[in-house]
Amino acid sequence: MSLEKLQEIKEMVEKKSGSARTPDRDAKLLLLYVFTGTRGGFTRLQIINLLSETPMNKNQLAQIMNLDYKAIQHHLNALEKNNLVTKLGEKYGATFHLSNYLEANILALHVVIEKLERQMSRKIVYL
Repeated sequence: MSLEKLQEIKEMVEKKSGSARTPDRDAKLLLLYVFTGTRGGFTRLQIINLLSETPMNKNQLAQIMNLDYKAIQHHLNALEKNNLVTKLGEKYGATFHLSNYLEANILALHVVIEKLERQMSRKIVYL
């Protein structure tokens, strides 16, 4: 996890937030849980960042992120279960993109990014 990647995600949120409304409390709590309250939250945040640019399937995400296909499948299932991504198509070739719910509450990601930045600044790094 790096501050550069968080800055890149923050820029994506600012770019997409032009027509977004103020997020409701439930959206903030959901995003905080999915991205900071569970293991793999930073990976899920990276997936959201990639899908904001263009819809992709599981294999494309696995290749770009240098992760196992099953790991990508697990994270996408968690995102889909929480209504943050939607799937178009069936089986292997299904493409994923950001859900309308996430796009409407994209500003709630600012809270998530701030919390991740605070967590990273608290960690002690030994050289």
